[in-house]
Amino acid sequence: MKPLLEVRNITKRFGGLTAVDNMDMKIFPGEVVGLLGDNGAGKSTLIKVISGVYRANKGKIFFAGKETRIDNPMHALKIGIETIYQDLALAENLNVYSNIFLGREKLKRFLGLIKILDHDYMLAESRKVLDQLEIEVPSLKKQIRTLSGGQRQAVAISRSIYWDAKLLIMDEPTAALGVVEQKNVLNLIKTLSSQDIPVLIISHQLHDVFSVASRLVIMRRGKKIAERMTKETTTDEIVGLIVGSIPGDYHDVNTDTAKGSDVNRRHFASKSGKNHRPKQNQG
Repeated sequence: MKPLLEVRNITKRFGGLTAVDNMDMKIFPGEVVGLLGDNGAGKSTLIKVISGVYRANKGKIFFAGKETRIDNPMHALKIGIETIYQDLALAENLNVYSNIFLGREKLKRFLGLIKILDHDYMLAESRKVLDQLEIEVPSLKKQIRTLSGGQRQAVAISRSIYWDAKLLIMDEPTAALGVVEQKNVLNLIKTLSSQDIPVLIISHQLHDVFSVASRLVIMRRGKKIAERMTKETTTDEIVGLIVGSIPGDYHDVNTDTAKGSDVNRRHFASKSGKNHRPKQNQG
């Protein structure tokens, strides 16, 4: 099977700071990949290069088997790369279906003279995509501000899928959600995977990532330092790779002090739940 997305030797610098250093990564159809690392590891910069926010100083991006130069976010959307950031980019004063069509509203002619919004069409199409993803919201006519955090995340995902997302990138999808809503969002990610839509997740919530991802890519100080199959590792090993107490596979960047590594280890361990070897994931 060929990868849907492949980045080769991607490097991004900001002046004298190298935020992403010679990064390689592949994502295959239907795969859920966790992109992990501490704050400042380069995760957000990498996804912004992939989504067209930043232009890499060096390296190549291949999408659907073709080398692609992603010059801006609109180009990324056009080829099927959708990114959902923590703020979700939803208009709280608009209803569900208006948000799904936000910026791409469907119009119809009124009395053959003027164009007006085709609310019936947008409502019907929105209901189809929500049903496809098995998403339940109280009403598609309710304003976004009345929905829970998990329901808002579901609306953002639905919008991406409706507009033919071939790859979904999610930045901290379960942050600030309750336990039940976290489970709903994770189940939705599994649904996307089952429909052959790959998902790249950035998260500090290791327990959540372990529950849906089949493969983990770990970054430290801008470099890819390890890659693991989820079923073959533990949260304890991943925390060690993230903070530098366990050597990486590709780059020796273990320059943290023992004290600093221990502080970071406790920080990630508090988010990861029990250190266990999870069962093989379906996503």
